[in-house]
Amino acid sequence: MPYEAVIGAEVHAELATLTKLFCGCSTAFGAPPNTQTCPVCLGMPGVLPVMNRLAFEHALKVALALNCHVDPVTFFDRKNYYYPDLPKNYQISQNHRNLGRNGHLDLPVEGRSLRVGIWNVHLEEDAGKLLHPESGQSDSLVDLNRAGTPLLEIVSAPDMRAPAEIDAFMRALRNILLYTGVSDCKMQEGRLRFEPSISLRPAGQKEYGARIEIKNVGSISAVVKAVEYEIQRQTRALDSGERLTPETRLWDDRLGRTVSMRRKETSADYRYFPEPDLVEIRVDETWKARIRAELPELPVPRRLRLQQQLNLGPYEAGVLTDDRALADYFESAVAAGKASPKAVANWVINDVLRILNERQISPVAFPIPPDRLAALAALVETGVIGQPTGRSVLDDMLATGEPPEEIVRKKGLAQISDESAIIAIVDRVLAAQPQVVADWKAGKKAAFNALIGPVMRETKGKANPQVVRQLLEKRLAEQ
Repeated sequence: MPYEAVIGAEVHAELATLTKLFCGCSTAFGAPPNTQTCPVCLGMPGVLPVMNRLAFEHALKVALALNCHVDPVTFFDRKNYYYPDLPKNYQISQNHRNLGRNGHLDLPVEGRSLRVGIWNVHLEEDAGKLLHPESGQSDSLVDLNRAGTPLLEIVSAPDMRAPAEIDAFMRALRNILLYTGVSDCKMQEGRLRFEPSISLRPAGQKEYGARIEIKNVGSISAVVKAVEYEIQRQTRALDSGERLTPETRLWDDRLGRTVSMRRKETSADYRYFPEPDLVEIRVDETWKARIRAELPELPVPRRLRLQQQLNLGPYEAGVLTDDRALADYFESAVAAGKASPKAVANWVINDVLRILNERQISPVAFPIPPDRLAALAALVETGVIGQPTGRSVLDDMLATGEPPEEIVRKKGLAQISDESAIIAIVDRVLAAQPQVVADWKAGKKAAFNALIGPVMRETKGKANPQVVRQLLEKRLAEQ
């Protein structure tokens, strides 16, 4: 029987604040265990939480970026659940009056547009971290440094139907978080976590199947693998007559499979009630307008604008807008007005990105100013130097910090484009290569390339290849 996959996701992003959500403890990563704690995040009796305003504004910014409705009043709840790494045995979260709800995210997927609904965006405190020693030791350790860190949760609607769609969703959402500056999204540090939910139903059926949630997935690629595996596993189970029930599973990346963890909890299991130690928060239109004004142009609209205004292809625009700083660098280079957007895009995608990856630096730290990269692109685009020479000049720019025009002048790298300076060399090469000329006349078109090399060697690679080709074609046609 053919089945349709129904896929949704819960996304947890630690917010970029210096202190925790309800106390002044540091959120810095990598400190010795249990050194960034206080009575508030340790849940000592009698302590009172105080909300971090910046964390709330970060969450509000994401809610607006995801087109959510923001109620004028929101508040926090207590989520009662045993967390071995959250010492007060409840979590301050939101449920009854979430910060944002009924939003959506439009994203391109395989040449089409997909709208994924956003059920809600809410703010909560993160739990600590359990440390499991090597095999042979039965005890686990608890590090509470992370407990209380501001955590943004984004819950999507089950609007995705294929692994490629949740892949696009995760990448688009990660880019929004990075563009808005609310999180650094370092998955290797646990600052961004995706928990997909998958169910299968017979093709054409409206009712959903049993929802299976996957916890503790460490990367975007691992989420895609987990979703692919779960679709296959559920298909086999349903085909064999097994009745699936809602559950939470873990992803074992080493074995490439999911394993059962526990039955799926419902909202009733958490016994939510309003957090008595925090007041409600009123979000008026003035506050929303100020936060909305701080939103940058987001990745998908920016990608479409680059395609429409600068005539870039979907691939080029996608690569350039994948990183806000890289897109800013590209647009600054185009604004210099020295080279075409296409030429600048090629240099950024093929060379700037390569250097960034080799040096493990961000576009902000790239040492060549955008206008100088544009000047280099213009030298190649106008034929002053060739592409290989351009890459050599780029290396010199990185080493010396000099502008490309100065390097070309000092080293005498400019191409020879004057036909009168090249035609005599072309004539000598044709005279010295009668067999090659005969082969070309006999229809062996590959022989033409054997004539280009000698001309380039005589000019020490400085002849403009396009001019060489034109003159060779002209002289061959005259013979």
